[in-house]
Amino acid sequence: MSFANNTSRNSGYDAYKKNEIATTSPGKLIVMLYDGAIRFLKAAAENMDFKKFDYVNENIQRAKDILDELISSLNLEDGGEVAKNLLSLYIYMNQQIADGNLRKDPKPIQEVLKMLNDLRGAWDEIATKESGTSKQAPISRSGGFSAQG
Repeated sequence: MSFANNTSRNSGYDAYKKNEIATTSPGKLIVMLYDGAIRFLKAAAENMDFKKFDYVNENIQRAKDILDELISSLNLEDGGEVAKNLLSLYIYMNQQIADGNLRKDPKPIQEVLKMLNDLRGAWDEIATKESGTSKQAPISRSGGFSAQG
């Protein structure tokens, strides 16, 4: 296989992913972010026992990047208490996974996984309702979270 074919294939995949993101509802995008964070944290927790710490650290960093993206998407002005509570949760989760990584302890990561799974379920319900109605989405395409809708 030539490099050009591989590059073409990657650019086709990138275009597909960009189109998928551009056409996905805001609520579904949040669910996708949760899915990614959950996947990375599971991989990190499962590999701590095998002492694959480079792999663990890489996956934890990816999950932290997703949490940072979730934090930056919050609209604290319009989102009210919901947005403030989510901010507190995301900051706490970031602290827990950093602590788990530092101590090489999967327990804090497991706690965050449970929280993310619970939030994912709630956002999945929101996304399902969002796709069935024309109400205002709970987040905006510009990235701000709003409790309206």
